[in-house]
Amino acid sequence: MRRYETIFIIDPDLLEEARLFLYERLKDLINRHKGMLVKLDDWGSRKLAYEVKKRDRGYYIRLDFCGTGILVDEIERLARINDGFLKYMTILLNNDVDLDVIKQEILDEEKKEESENLDETDTSLETETQDEQSPTLDSETPKSEPNEDEEE
Repeated sequence: MRRYETIFIIDPDLLEEARLFLYERLKDLINRHKGMLVKLDDWGSRKLAYEVKKRDRGYYIRLDFCGTGILVDEIERLARINDGFLKYMTILLNNDVDLDVIKQEILDEEKKEESENLDETDTSLETETQDEQSPTLDSETPKSEPNEDEEE
C-alpha cells in the first residue's frame, strides 16, 4: 500500500452542506477501496494566483491517505466529473507504508490536538478568573477637571 496526498481546490460558492457531502464521498471512496484516511485538512478559502473556471478564489482541502493506484484513479475520476472541484493534484508520499506506523501516527496526532485543546481551555479559564477578580478602575478613579488658572 502507498501513501498519497491530494490537494483539492473546491468552488468557494458551495454551501457548507455540499462541501460536507463531498468530504463524505471522498471518505466513502477510501473505505470502499480498502484504503485508510490519514488526515483531511480544511485550509479554507484563499485567493488563487490566476483564474480557474472564472473564479479568483478557491476553497482548499488537503487529503492524506493510504491506498492503491485504483483508489487514486477513482478519487481523481470523482474530481473530474463533479463540478464542485475546480482543480486537484495527487502526489505519492511513500511507496511502501506500514499501516501500524500510520495508525500510531494518527493516534499521536489526536493526542497532540487534544492536549492543545485542553491547554487553550485552561488558558481561557485562567483569563476569565483573572478578569472576575480584578476590580474595574474606571468607576473608582475620580475624573480630573481642568484647572481654570492654567493657560494653554
